[in-house]
Amino acid sequence: MSYFTQNAHPNEATGWRSPVVLLMIMAGAMQLSFAAWWNLMNNFAVQELDFTGREIGIQQSIREIPGFLSFLAVYLLLIMREQTLAYVSLLLLGVGVAVTGYFPTAIGFYITTLIMSIGFHYYETMAQSLSLQWLPKATAAASMGKILAVGAFAQLIAYGVIFLAWKMFELSFTVVFAIAGGLTLVVLVFLIFAYPHFREGVPQHKKLILRKRYWLYYALTFMAGARRQIFTVFAGFLMVERFGYDVHEVAGLFLLNGAFNMVLAPKIGKLIVRFGERKALVLEYVGLVLVFICYAFVTNATLAASLYVIDHAFFAIAIAIKTYFQKIADPKDIASTAGVSFTINHIAAVGIPAAFGYLYLEDEGLVFILGAGMAVISLILAMLVPRDPEAGNETVLTRPGPGAVQPAE
Repeated sequence: MSYFTQNAHPNEATGWRSPVVLLMIMAGAMQLSFAAWWNLMNNFAVQELDFTGREIGIQQSIREIPGFLSFLAVYLLLIMREQTLAYVSLLLLGVGVAVTGYFPTAIGFYITTLIMSIGFHYYETMAQSLSLQWLPKATAAASMGKILAVGAFAQLIAYGVIFLAWKMFELSFTVVFAIAGGLTLVVLVFLIFAYPHFREGVPQHKKLILRKRYWLYYALTFMAGARRQIFTVFAGFLMVERFGYDVHEVAGLFLLNGAFNMVLAPKIGKLIVRFGERKALVLEYVGLVLVFICYAFVTNATLAASLYVIDHAFFAIAIAIKTYFQKIADPKDIASTAGVSFTINHIAAVGIPAAFGYLYLEDEGLVFILGAGMAVISLILAMLVPRDPEAGNETVLTRPGPGAVQPAE
């Protein structure tokens, strides 16, 4: 029995063939490709293509275009299931990464980045939607933490192999890209034949949904996308360009990130369940303000590496934005809103890398000062999250009362 021949309700499947294990393996399969690509990207750009901050900014803006267009996923659901779209997305991701090294030109890198990114962002959209549908609200944050930990373990595998083998076997970019993408494709074949098609609990809307009562979720998502670019684009590039980190050294840095995530993510998920989304988000944004200010003035390679690891550790707390939405949402809105939220997340992400790439050439520190400003805005928004969010109590400004909830407006 396989995906092609068996349907199953997510609440009925247990053991290694349960939906949560499927989500874990998919997260691992995604990271095998994406982590290796992310590890090699800056070195490939600088060493093979002679990229500067301008070209890396353009390349990263191209990478974010599919994220901006994630809302189109809801229309693809008219012709395929969410689980199927997740599989197709993993296919595109694996292929895009596998062929990257065979096109060592700026245009080739831009095109393979686009293919890889379509797979990555549409997979992320479907994984978020399926997680919020399949996982119980009471324990969703803890389960998401475990899923993140599995993804971090896959990162460790990718970074560890690169760290140990890059110099030892004098590997090329082409070989590592091909192996990483190929491993994702192998895992995908296993998933297709080992797992049934799990039905989505509540039938999902197959149209775009924007609701005024979700405005705080949209705002938090927008700001998360904006300030995330400062880390993902310019912090990593800083390590290579200013401090001269080689491929195996970047891999070692990412190994630390993966190890912290594997250990911390499940604990962070449990803490969000215990203390709530508001406190978790406030902690994240206070920490990010301090980290970005330090980035602006750092001159020591070891301190910069420490900031990079600390910065990355905060990303696991972003689970709180997802579970906040799960608690306030109409269940029928989840798939549609997943696509819309990824688009909102990438509105700033499309423009910031290219625009800030030029700013980076003039003043590297100012880029990170602006990142700190974004974190301050996120902190203000986080203070508006209620202690016990639910439909009708979406923000601290909401005045819940009889008849206040209109989940299907």
